[in-house]
Amino acid sequence: MVKFANNIIGRYDSGIWIRVLGAALTTITGFMIRPFLVLYLYDQLEGSVILPMIIVGLQPLCGLFVSWFGGSWSDRYGRKPLILIALALQMLCMIGYVFAEDVWQYALISIINGIGFALYGPAASAQITDIITEEKRAEVFALMHTAFNVGAAVGPVLGLLMFGWNPSAVFLMSAMSFVLYGLLVWFKIPESAPLALKGPTANSTPLPQPAKPKFSWAEHKGLVLMTMLCLPVGLLYAQVESTLPLHLQTNFEHYRTVLASLLTFNGIMVIALQIWIARRTEPVPSHLIIGISYALFAVVSLGYGYSGVVVWLFAAEFIFTIGEMMFGPHMQKAVSVMAPQDQRGFYFSVYGTSQLLSRGLGPILGGLLLEWSGGETLFTVLAALMVVAGYAQFKVIKRLT
Repeated sequence: MVKFANNIIGRYDSGIWIRVLGAALTTITGFMIRPFLVLYLYDQLEGSVILPMIIVGLQPLCGLFVSWFGGSWSDRYGRKPLILIALALQMLCMIGYVFAEDVWQYALISIINGIGFALYGPAASAQITDIITEEKRAEVFALMHTAFNVGAAVGPVLGLLMFGWNPSAVFLMSAMSFVLYGLLVWFKIPESAPLALKGPTANSTPLPQPAKPKFSWAEHKGLVLMTMLCLPVGLLYAQVESTLPLHLQTNFEHYRTVLASLLTFNGIMVIALQIWIARRTEPVPSHLIIGISYALFAVVSLGYGYSGVVVWLFAAEFIFTIGEMMFGPHMQKAVSVMAPQDQRGFYFSVYGTSQLLSRGLGPILGGLLLEWSGGETLFTVLAALMVVAGYAQFKVIKRLT
């Protein structure tokens, strides 16, 4: 058993394991907040549906503009400074939620939190690409996804209990997790960005800073198409954190418990199956894996919209779990393979705009559609988008790979 554990630990760079530990710390407290933040704002803002959606949407929308620069900054100045700044901003936002009372205060916190999130993602993904060989990248991205889902397994249940007791304590615990993660990065993770490592030697002149990569449709067409076709998947994720809790409220008496149970179930399944699925799907062409995942997401959308029985909701959640375990690591691997060595942060920042845009517009558009015609229509539209985008993504990735 000890030999097996040593083999697992020795399989990856120590920086990866620190990232895994930090991700688990921050996502446990993050998932104590995320499923219930819309409901918390709904109560704080006297039952408004649209205002909480706008506030939640501000975070990724503002991060969208920063992400275009954040990836390039991490290429020029290093992964480590960007990660530390991002963690500090998110820590301050968690403290801000404790003291916020007015709409503008919640909005400001959401904007700053979005900036932190946008700075973190491209730098963190590029750091993995810097230190892991191509043949192991899908597996390592899957490992990170597993770490995130430790939070999904534990956080919602803890959040369900603690939000009923003292919401401020949840936000303070989250702030502390960002501090601990930041300390681990500061003391334990070395810089890995190729350009940042090429510093001047004692007998050389300082190297000029490389220019920010220029965006070219001809050069980056494949990346942009892949990014845009990921939008429906991001929209589905956005509904889970925004309109799905309100949709469940209309169908289930104990909707908070149902929501927490679904997310916990998802997290446990990912922890149990993610690495196994990543290894099994590694030799399969990426366009097939990603095409299948879109089909699964379409089924999930219909399940969320029309399931009036808890058993069917859990069946939909299991299908969602399989889909995301196939989709995420293989999309990230595809981007990492496409990216030139000195533009990895830039490529991941462009790819990350899909998630930011969908998480920004998703709650607002979903909230409007939910008020206009109900959750069934909302999730049916999502299912149709999945089918169309999935077919197109299948063709694009097949051509590129």
